[in-house]
Amino acid sequence: MNIGFKKFACTGGDIAITCLFEDRLQTPNNEVNSIVQYFNNKGSFKGANGEIASFFRTINGITQDFIVVGLGKEAEVDSEKIRRALGKAVKKAIELKSKKIFVRIIPTEVLTLKEIVKAMVEGMGLAAYKFDKYKSDNKSEAVLEFSLGSPDIDDLRAKEVDEIIEEAKDLVEATELARNLVNEPANVIYPETLAQEAVKAGNEGGFEVEVFDKSKIEDLKMNAFLCVARGSNNEPRFIIMRYFGDQSNKEKVLGFVGKGVTYDSGGYSLKPNESMVTMKSDMGGAAAVIGAMSAIAKRKLKINIIAVVAACENLISGNAYKPGDVISSMAGKSIEILNTDAEGRLTLIDAVHYIIEKEKVSEVIDVATLTGAALVALGTTTTAVVTNNQEFYKELEDASKISGEKIWQLPTFPDYKKMLKSHIADLKNVGGRHAGTITAGLFIGEFVQNKPWLHLDIAGTSWTDSPTDYCPKGGTGAGVRTFYELAKNRC
Repeated sequence: MNIGFKKFACTGGDIAITCLFEDRLQTPNNEVNSIVQYFNNKGSFKGANGEIASFFRTINGITQDFIVVGLGKEAEVDSEKIRRALGKAVKKAIELKSKKIFVRIIPTEVLTLKEIVKAMVEGMGLAAYKFDKYKSDNKSEAVLEFSLGSPDIDDLRAKEVDEIIEEAKDLVEATELARNLVNEPANVIYPETLAQEAVKAGNEGGFEVEVFDKSKIEDLKMNAFLCVARGSNNEPRFIIMRYFGDQSNKEKVLGFVGKGVTYDSGGYSLKPNESMVTMKSDMGGAAAVIGAMSAIAKRKLKINIIAVVAACENLISGNAYKPGDVISSMAGKSIEILNTDAEGRLTLIDAVHYIIEKEKVSEVIDVATLTGAALVALGTTTTAVVTNNQEFYKELEDASKISGEKIWQLPTFPDYKKMLKSHIADLKNVGGRHAGTITAGLFIGEFVQNKPWLHLDIAGTSWTDSPTDYCPKGGTGAGVRTFYELAKNRC
């Protein structure tokens, strides 16, 4: 992302963007004010939240395009409104074929300068993302150049703005990394290449990556994970990412576990064709933890984190696991398979057991595109959460308020656990038609050994078919920024 700060108000370039409050429709530029007032009098721009207008004006002999976007009432502004407003404005600027985009820093005391600038950069950068590498006509597209400007910021605060911009850029790039991994087709990202991408991210970001092949996975007796992987000719990989930013407290380690099913056909419980088209995205959890590790390491946060991904494909073959099978797990518990399309939780339980037993993490967060029930319950805007620890959940909730990624906690009453009991094994891998997101989470919870634990079901939020203000169609990068903010809040 190419972005910098200018001391003075933004002029010149292709286009200038200004955010305005409906109760303060003023800019430092009188010429622009007259146009805004004209639109206001016509009733076509009142400064309402999300409202947008574009125009051009000749000032001092120079023709300048302008975009004004509304933020609603000043007292009600928040970081997410700013992200969305800037995302909408940047999309409009791209539509107008702009390459150099100047943006005035929003003048308000409702939020801190850091909150304002960080949200602006995130909104602009995430909105400018596109995944078109396979299109033959994408080579001519120039890189967008952004400039943030304000006449009201002195040299000392200008240095602060530069630092805020750098942090936001790292977050945007980490989210884009996750989006890219999700958007790549399954013939490009499969277990081996996903592991390679994790190694690359580690080399660039500054964290250690170790990869186990099938033989090592077998030695560890990750039998639930291996059962899912059996149907594919692409062998599984187990990816371990380690970052130790707090050398003085090596006993305190946060664990991330990301679901890494790089393609999910459903196995013998075969998905319908329309559902299979986007199943390259079933490794959205893996993408989230790789992206989060990248941001955390680049920002050199003072925290220790280990992340793992059990990467495989869920396909059909003569060797694939079947409904009715009883399988074992690394933890020693037996599982009756009622549905081979409930495969993600099988990979996750071995990954969770490994990270607790072998890596000795203190707490665990798992993130997965786990259930269609999460999409039905909460749609595409909110991630479902299951937890065994309210203090840990409060940390996640605080982080989500900063990132703007919405979450919602689901109940974990004892009756839900009863739905996972099997007559012939310790557990069954589905609890029935009802409360599917809850029972899927609680299935994983059976393997966390009373460690503080959060389960995020991003089945509805990791992918969108309907572009939003700062997210195009495809992978969203859900979880990356929230995990970063959670880690940062601990530093």
